[in-house]
Amino acid sequence: MTSSPDLTGRLALVTGASRGIGYHIAKQMAAAGAHVIAVARTVGGLEELDDEIKAEHARTGKGEATLVPLDLADMAGIDRLGGAIHERWGKLDILVANAGVLGVVAPIGHVEAKVFEKVMTLNVTATWRLIRSLDPLLRAADAGRAIVLSSGAAHSARAYWGPYAASKAAVEALARSWADETKNTPLRVNIVNPGVARTAMRAQAMPGEDPDTLPHPTEVAAQIVPLAGLDITETGKIWDVELGRFTAWQKPQ
Repeated sequence: MTSSPDLTGRLALVTGASRGIGYHIAKQMAAAGAHVIAVARTVGGLEELDDEIKAEHARTGKGEATLVPLDLADMAGIDRLGGAIHERWGKLDILVANAGVLGVVAPIGHVEAKVFEKVMTLNVTATWRLIRSLDPLLRAADAGRAIVLSSGAAHSARAYWGPYAASKAAVEALARSWADETKNTPLRVNIVNPGVARTAMRAQAMPGEDPDTLPHPTEVAAQIVPLAGLDITETGKIWDVELGRFTAWQKPQ
């Protein structure tokens, strides 16, 4: 896999782009030449990203950004975004479905209904809505690439991580089905297990952990960005960041 793909002239949409892993994926894709549609709720984080991309463009002539402040709980807003991309560009080369929330780390019976519903809405339903809205645009590209962020929690199903684990297992199932539907097209759909990283979500989940012992999100992003490369032939696989390779699915034994 190419370590740093040339994304010149390619259009990439990244959700959760205002901080953490999504921020650095968007920044690195722009540095590789992409026009990045950066989607997030936090306007300040998007503006900071835009400033960095503009500064990089001034130095190298590479990369641009279009900022889209959007709460992904707004399903109609996701549909409008797809329509706007169709009208302006007629296609989408890269989708990075990165945005997600942890909810709470608590016994399943103690999780409030509104918390569970928020996790499912943002992690699962919004991802499905993005796929639904953007699939025709990705198919219209010459070599569409979809990258769906998951978590090891989807498989470990550890105590107290029920809602988050369930949401990521659902997202992986969606991505695998989508990959199977599109396997005979140029579109490649892959999942990422990013492992641990120095993010706000990790700090929320593990408040006693020393963040300096964890990989910086820029290191994690550097392993994810190449999945958008034209040399990627795999589809329906999981890229495990900690292992540095694709892993295949296995049925329960």
